[in-house]
Amino acid sequence: MRGWAYEASAVVALAGLAAWLARRCERIVVAGTSMRPTLEAGDRLLAWRTRRVEPGWLVVVADPRAPERPLVKRAARVDGARVELRGDHAAASTDSRAFGWVERGRVQGRALYRYAPAARAGRLW
Repeated sequence: MRGWAYEASAVVALAGLAAWLARRCERIVVAGTSMRPTLEAGDRLLAWRTRRVEPGWLVVVADPRAPERPLVKRAARVDGARVELRGDHAAASTDSRAFGWVERGRVQGRALYRYAPAARAGRLW
């Protein structure tokens, strides 16, 4: 009986960890070519929910033009409460050059891992 109780508590702990991770992570599907060659349209990403931003990070932000739509851009510069965003493919990117710096509060997370397509899967930092 003792072994069963240990296994059950381990399952409960793992379920709790999975639920916590699900609340801290966000799944993103890349649309467009503004982040080529780093990201391609159709790439599927996991982003860690955070407001912390460092230059060079790939961040998910609420689009200033349509807040319900997430954007993935590179944090080019961070200045106090503001972040300058740039797309890796400048000619195809609508970024801070078009809509200005964004408030840090618009940052929804940091893109950490590409899980699909499988051939391109891997961490993003």
